Amino acid sequence: MNFLANLSGNGRRVIPGLASYRALRNCRFSLLSPSPTQYPSPFSRLVRFCISTLVIGEHEDGFVKPSTLSAVTAARAISQDNIISILLGGSGSTLGKAALHAASVHPLISQVLVADADIFRNPLAEPWAELVHMLHQKSGYTYIISASSTFGKNVLPRAAAILDVSPVTDIIEISEPHLFVRPIYAGNALCTVRYTGSDPCVMTIRSTSFSPPSCSTDVVSNAAPISQVDVSNFNKEKQKSRWLKLNSQNTERPDLGSAQVVVTGGRALKNAENFKLLEKLAEKLGAAVGATRAAVDAGFVANDLQVGQTGKIVAPELYMAFGVSGAIQHLAGMRDSKVIVAVNKDPDAPIFQVADYGLVADLFEVIPELIEKLPEKKRL
Repeated sequence: MNFLANLSGNGRRVIPGLASYRALRNCRFSLLSPSPTQYPSPFSRLVRFCISTLVIGEHEDGFVKPSTLSAVTAARAISQDNIISILLGGSGSTLGKAALHAASVHPLISQVLVADADIFRNPLAEPWAELVHMLHQKSGYTYIISASSTFGKNVLPRAAAILDVSPVTDIIEISEPHLFVRPIYAGNALCTVRYTGSDPCVMTIRSTSFSPPSCSTDVVSNAAPISQVDVSNFNKEKQKSRWLKLNSQNTERPDLGSAQVVVTGGRALKNAENFKLLEKLAEKLGAAVGATRAAVDAGFVANDLQVGQTGKIVAPELYMAFGVSGAIQHLAGMRDSKVIVAVNKDPDAPIFQVADYGLVADLFEVIPELIEKLPEKKRL
């Protein structure tokens, strides 16, 4: 049965075995069979072995971030035969340690690319987007993937514009190599998107929807090769933006985006002083502290603690919400949590509709009692 037709645009049949993969990949084709997966064509078999993906990696303190490993899982979901490369940038000893970690963390990773230069030390979109463009010109990747982090949301759209393709963002499921599911309407509906553009398909994924691959125990035999990227042509003076500084808080609490337990407060906490009460509870649980947009806008906490559609997307094992009403924008950022506990005086608060356990009570009575009853710091 003939599954390929009009490959060259003029009605002539093309035999895949007589053409190069690059020429075939640029052709337009249509599948005439009602079940192409039942009788795969030579072309589909050829494409299956030629899919390559560039994962834009993030690292910290010499380790690849879990969100980057989630992007590797997403790349694997595209195809079992996907050739996956991780790109790491920066400078100093931590970059080398992160490269070694990436090379040995899992056999799914085929290659680690290292861009060692001060210009890539900070998450500026201009140099990173140019770097992605340069690597695609050399290697012709089928997919370019990043986590939907602050870094990924900053770099990938600019890279897509330079590559003249439309990015697909916030993917939570990969149904087929070019068929993706993403949330819309603040997570109240799911949209299935088919990418029909040219290569590369540029996409960001929600790390909470793709579990990081389990670490490899055989580090030596499974280590991927590490290659240095030639960045000698990058001129820092040409960049229109420059990095000023990074303000961070030194805390023993886990990162909000990857914490196993998250304790979140809403506007009902009334002021910044009362948020310290929530922080004491978080210390008891070994949890990260989050906040609603209303609490952030009121100045109770810094905006990097915001959970929701316009803040951090979290999916911890335990999510505790105190004085959180449950606006749809907030629910979009935490509804994938494994267990949700809500405390609110209002029995009709929307948060109770998604909570596994709910308590209608005054949070100023509940939190001190929890602090008193719970043992000292317990990490899950």
